[in-house]
Formats: sequence, structure tokens, C-alpha cells
Amino acid sequence: MEINEFIQNFAEQFDETDINEFTPETVFHDLEEYSSLAALSIIAMINEEYDVTLKGDDMSAAVTIEDLFNIVKSKM
Repeated sequence: MEINEFIQNFAEQFDETDINEFTPETVFHDLEEYSSLAALSIIAMINEEYDVTLKGDDMSAAVTIEDLFNIVKSKM
């Protein structure tokens, strides 16, 4: 699993946010489009793409996209 692929999959969960907004350092909780529905979409995408089950606590613990990537990677 590569960070760039993860970011691409992550970004696909957002309809209105420009792709250039998504970097490893992006604080995704601060994105205007981020909501509990977006969080559920991200959790579903991670389950489907990486066969990893995340909990709400995992989403809360991650600050940046890279943090989330590292959590997913640690559960693989």
C-alpha cells in the first residue's frame, strides 16, 4: 500500500474538494466538506479497498491523512 494511492482513494470520497487539497499533511477534520457522512464513506472505502475495519475512535485519533494511512497500515 502506497500513500499516494491511499490519498487518491481518500480524495474520491469528496465531491467538491479540489484534489490538490489532499496531501499526507492535510488535516482532514478541517476540510469544509468533512462530516460524519464523509467519515462513514472513508471507513467503508478502507474496508473495501484494504480489508481493514476502522472504528470511530481510529478516525478521531487520526489528525492528518498520513496518520490515518499509518493506522490502516498497522491493521493490515
